[in-house]
Amino acid sequence: MSLLSAFTIFASMSQQQDTLKAQVAALPLSPGVYQFVDKNGTVIYVGKAKSLRKRVSSYFVQSRDHTPKVRVLVRQIVEIRHFVVNSEQDALLLENSLIKTLQPRYNILLKDDKTYPWIVIRREPFPRVESTRQLRHDGSQYFGPYGSVSMQHSILEFIREVIPLRTCKLNLSPQAVARGRYGVCLQYHLGNCKGPCVGAQSEAEYDELVDMVKQVLRGDLRPVRRYLERNMQEAAAALKFETAQRFKQRLDALENYQSRSVIVSAKIVDCDVFSLLEDDDVVYCNFIRLRHGSVVALHTVKLSPGVEASQAEMLTMAIQYVVDNISHDLSREVIVPLLPSTTLLFDKVVFTVPKRGEKAELLEFSLKSARIYRAEQMKNLEIKNPERHTERLMNAMQRELHLDRQPRHIECFDNSNLQGTNPVASCVVFRDGRPSRREYRHFNVKTVVGPDDFASMREIVYRRYSRLLEEGAELPDLIIVDGGKGQLSSAYGVLCELGIERQVPIVGLAKRIEEIFFPGDPMPYYLSRTGEPLKVVCHIRDEAHRFGITFHRQKRSKAFIDSELEHIRGIGAKSVNDLMRHFRTVSRIGSATLAELAGVVGEARARAVYGHFHGVETTTDENRNDGEKEN
Repeated sequence: MSLLSAFTIFASMSQQQDTLKAQVAALPLSPGVYQFVDKNGTVIYVGKAKSLRKRVSSYFVQSRDHTPKVRVLVRQIVEIRHFVVNSEQDALLLENSLIKTLQPRYNILLKDDKTYPWIVIRREPFPRVESTRQLRHDGSQYFGPYGSVSMQHSILEFIREVIPLRTCKLNLSPQAVARGRYGVCLQYHLGNCKGPCVGAQSEAEYDELVDMVKQVLRGDLRPVRRYLERNMQEAAAALKFETAQRFKQRLDALENYQSRSVIVSAKIVDCDVFSLLEDDDVVYCNFIRLRHGSVVALHTVKLSPGVEASQAEMLTMAIQYVVDNISHDLSREVIVPLLPSTTLLFDKVVFTVPKRGEKAELLEFSLKSARIYRAEQMKNLEIKNPERHTERLMNAMQRELHLDRQPRHIECFDNSNLQGTNPVASCVVFRDGRPSRREYRHFNVKTVVGPDDFASMREIVYRRYSRLLEEGAELPDLIIVDGGKGQLSSAYGVLCELGIERQVPIVGLAKRIEEIFFPGDPMPYYLSRTGEPLKVVCHIRDEAHRFGITFHRQKRSKAFIDSELEHIRGIGAKSVNDLMRHFRTVSRIGSATLAELAGVVGEARARAVYGHFHGVETTTDENRNDGEKEN
């Protein structure tokens, strides 16, 4: 091999490692499932994680604990895919479905035909409630699946302890029971069954208990909670405290119970799900495929549909792209947020637009996946090319806020006071969409008495920009006022007074964060809830509020200290400073001995301070004039 060839291979490997590091850095800290893909586009490993970024990054850290198989696996990775879910249990279930579907080379634990357990209510007279791993469409009702067998067993045990149902496999048809060939078993004598096999319990009474089981498994715990609370109170009234404690423990277990997952469903068998997320001139389409009630595929694609394409046309384009490049066919049922522009391209396909229920939850899960994919794309773009990302963000903000130039320099004002006391204001500065903290400014409101936010805003904006004009400093590209039309009118009036209203655009941000007010327009303008400009505006508003509140709290604390000490007769500002510098807090000053105080401010002032905190009458030289009393 030539030196040039070796250098080319080394450079290619280094570039691939940099790409993988960027993908790992963009991963969220949420639970989910990750896939490692080789150079042929084949998924070679599927794993689950409580925190995707932490788990995946562990593969790329030099460690002696890595097995030879892991080292070989890492060398083959060229792409990392992932899917974010709501919980670790959902991650378990999704990993199970994907491994069984994809059969990755480096997964060995879940390639068999085993699956997670379900709870089934059999379709038969006097139905049994049992555990099963086989999901069959036989008319029975299935609940689950459960990511933990122990969890499923504890739920079944709980149901059997609380609700007396049969566990035998006898045929309890009306004819069989009428023959009188059955006898009661031990469970009947233990009180765990009411004897439907011998006609001691009617089918209607038994069905009421089964309905209670269904409500528990569907997440409606109220009937069983009432049942347990009633039994607990009766046991406590009868002084059967051990029995009451058992019912209390069952109530606690009931509170922690969760039964349903969006990743796997017993009701939705085979379907495809499409969701759309618009972002400026591109659209993100997420595609989910369910087979036999389990998610077996997730993909998000980025498309450029054109300027004037409607949502229906974009959806049609996205579905066609997925059919041509990913799935090659569609399920009989396709769940979508709206109907496509034409259904002629998709023969024998029924499009469903759900409003509630599990199908709507699937659609929301798909949309969430699209949002996460978009966020990661933006983060990758920012890491690889920060200037390009900034340019794109500034263009989006200019377009969204109807500005004549990019808002590279933004300043935001916020007032803070507590019932008119200690009024302050803050000004935060953002450059290129990022905070420039060294340019932040605090303001003490000097001319306003009482809680007058409008007057406070006028004073602060005037002081800020009159000074910038005097100094010949740079004016911002955009001013944001945290408040509605009143604060905006006050600030805009100041700009008109200074003659810069045409040089600097200004907007008001209402309490409802998506509402923007422009000067002279009584109607609010609504920012896109899915666009980046709203996120930047939220960040600016929150930063101004945080900065102002912090300063206000500091000022209130200082005002309390000053008022507490300076109300002591004979104590002035210099003594207050000396005491605070030495003791740090007012409480320590109050608990100090007379000798300790005298060592800081002298004996006469020490007696005055000590007497104030301990209720002791002291004598001081009232005619003393040491120059430390405040004006």
